[in-house]
Amino acid sequence: MNHSGRVSARPERREALGLATLFAAIYFIQGIGEPTEGLIAQPVRSLLASWGHSASEIAAFSALLSIPWVLKPLYGLLSDFVPIAGSHRRYYLIVTSAATSLGLAYLYLNPPQPGSYHWLLVMLMVPTVGVAFSDVVADALMVEKGQPRGMTGQLQSIQWTALYAATIVTGFLGGYLSQHGQQTLAFLICAVFTAGTAILAIFLVRETTRANSSHEARAAWAALERTFRTPAVWSVAVFLFLWNFNPFSTSVLYLHMTRSMGLSEQFYGNTVSILAVAAVAASIAYYFYCRRVRFELLIHLSIAAGVASTLAYWGLSGPVSAVWITLLVGFTYMTGTLIQLDLAARICPPETAGTTLALLMAVSNLGYSLSVALGGSLYEGWMETRGEVGAFDMLVRVGALSTCACWLVVPWLRRQDQFAENSADKD
Repeated sequence: MNHSGRVSARPERREALGLATLFAAIYFIQGIGEPTEGLIAQPVRSLLASWGHSASEIAAFSALLSIPWVLKPLYGLLSDFVPIAGSHRRYYLIVTSAATSLGLAYLYLNPPQPGSYHWLLVMLMVPTVGVAFSDVVADALMVEKGQPRGMTGQLQSIQWTALYAATIVTGFLGGYLSQHGQQTLAFLICAVFTAGTAILAIFLVRETTRANSSHEARAAWAALERTFRTPAVWSVAVFLFLWNFNPFSTSVLYLHMTRSMGLSEQFYGNTVSILAVAAVAASIAYYFYCRRVRFELLIHLSIAAGVASTLAYWGLSGPVSAVWITLLVGFTYMTGTLIQLDLAARICPPETAGTTLALLMAVSNLGYSLSVALGGSLYEGWMETRGEVGAFDMLVRVGALSTCACWLVVPWLRRQDQFAENSADKD
């Protein structure tokens, strides 16, 4: 009886489990500490609202704070082509995570005062850059480790399950801190957690040290040039921009629920946690079906899920409807998100994974940032002519319609996918 296949499979399973654990831990911490959507997101919006800022000003704050995420290609270039002591990933994780932790600790020790809108925005830029940079490095590690094993979809599922597991905690806790006027305590909690990524990088991230030779640099640049000349990359970039260009944002939803509907800060925080529970369920489900369903069908599913996750808010009328809508939105939105992230990861060459994936995610974040700013302005303008409920409903319609535009790109994606398959067959 031959046991060699079984024995050789054990180290692979242990390695896969180790990778899953590492990425889960990194993304759980990111879910806690990320300034735009993590634990401090609701407390910061609550502070701005208590200082008397309007819907468009709060939306503009969120849009400006997300600018570091648009700069992800720069972080990818540094990580791919400028190693630290021969390391392209590990030391960058340590440095950026430490910067994030120190920036958040400073904000706790020097709390923002009423009216310090611009000062708070500037001070939050440091931890936002730190988290965005570490996200690029973690994504590059995911592609390098997962693509050769055919695990990109599964690792994406694990990462986002962990991130939304953290959001379950941050929703309830963020609502509590906002409700009880303890917003600045969120900075301390996030500072402690984000230091954990640096500790993980020190003890658990393993990377082969590479000399920064001119031959390696030229080969990497050549690979990057080939990537940028690939129509598939630009097809995916257009798709990601359109999918994320949705003027209906969480900033508008937060203001509508807490101001227009009169729901408490704690209730809004609870809905964030409920959404995260549904997102975790969607992530776990994607882990099991992502390699069994034809990818073209998954792309159509991602668009339909994005449209459904926006249109569902038409039924928002009170606390009960908010809970059920949040569960539906959490599952559908996360399904669409995972598919587009898997799509991006599948086309990245491992040697330039940091830059290529960062470029695609930057395009995605640019679409999100522009739409958040636009959504805040539209909502405020429509409030004057249609009232609060009418403005909210109009923004839901516009958001759903903008996501439908993704179907215009699907034939383009299909042609590039067929071309790639034919090229692979010839090889």
